[in-house]
Amino acid sequence: MSDESTPRVPVNPLALARALGELWSPRVIAELDDAYVKVAKVHGDLAWHRHADEDELFFVLEGRFRLEFEDGAIELGPGELHVVPRGVLHHPVADAECLILLVERKSTQHTGDTVTAQTRTLAERLRPL
Repeated sequence: MSDESTPRVPVNPLALARALGELWSPRVIAELDDAYVKVAKVHGDLAWHRHADEDELFFVLEGRFRLEFEDGAIELGPGELHVVPRGVLHHPVADAECLILLVERKSTQHTGDTVTAQTRTLAERLRPL
């Protein structure tokens, strides 16, 4: 996404997330080393899934977000984050519309080991905003 010829401009993740029209369809807004920084607008739930080889960072920009696990759940509000370690089964849920930022390896599959109608390909996640 960027190289030495790319102009230096600030990125506003909250504004970019607010502009999204689709739910549960993360969009890449930046990259660093072998990771993508993504934003998503979420409401409802995403399938239970796990990422065998990658950790996944969730950061709440606006709203409330819940990560459910086999042994409990964690609630996140604006400005809070949680890293789901590789291999951990999790279920992302937003009871109301929520805006999140994610940091994941470039190789991370959207819904890990589970494929549903909500699963987005890398090409879909790389579409311009």
